[in-house]
Amino acid sequence: MNAVKKVAVFTLLGLVVHASAFALTGRDIVERSDAIASPDTATSEVVMEIQKKGRLTEKTFTLTATHDEDGEDRSLISFHSPSRIKLLTHTHKGKDDDQWLQMSSGKVKRITQSSKKKAFVNSHFTYEDISSRDIDDYTYTLLGNEAVAGEPCYKVESVRTRGKKVYEKTVLYISERDWFVRKIDFYTKGKLLKTLENHAIRTVDGILTPYEVVMSQAEKGGATRLSLQKIDYNLPMKETDFRKESLR
Repeated sequence: MNAVKKVAVFTLLGLVVHASAFALTGRDIVERSDAIASPDTATSEVVMEIQKKGRLTEKTFTLTATHDEDGEDRSLISFHSPSRIKLLTHTHKGKDDDQWLQMSSGKVKRITQSSKKKAFVNSHFTYEDISSRDIDDYTYTLLGNEAVAGEPCYKVESVRTRGKKVYEKTVLYISERDWFVRKIDFYTKGKLLKTLENHAIRTVDGILTPYEVVMSQAEKGGATRLSLQKIDYNLPMKETDFRKESLR
């Protein structure tokens, strides 16, 4: 899995390699985070709370995800309430992801690249945020070190150089201790747009797992909180469950 993810929670606790901070480049740090081993599959039950303009909306969904040896990820988000919709994502190495949305009416539509910046189910996550990322699509610059909730982190700027760019840049805060991403800042037009934070990180079957993920808006305010209710790793899954045809 990649250095950013997030809801599928594919990051596995790795061995800390002792090295001086000045000897590491931004690319080195992201590669170490990206290289942490991951499970083959994950199934989670999630509560999504969207806070906008003083109003709280709650949704629940199941996320199933699988990762193969070729670096191809498949994920399916199936909402249970308040409406039944599904989002299927196929992540490809070296090219843009494919995403399809099954609406409550049953109709299936493809998410175009121009739509990747749009809000997903009226939350503070975009369709781009839901997909994975290929580290080779970006350049990285180590900006220094900064603590996040008391955890010493490397602060790494990431700028996309290949494919469609949704954000001007992102800044990753990667733990110096276990290489797990603690925070991500998203920038557009020179300003901080929003921030993602991983909280309540526990070890489940040897896998570092954030039980709370919060995406908060910088200027407009509001936030979307994902609360993990249950997580299972390496359960058997069928390839047919992640085909576009399965949405119909």
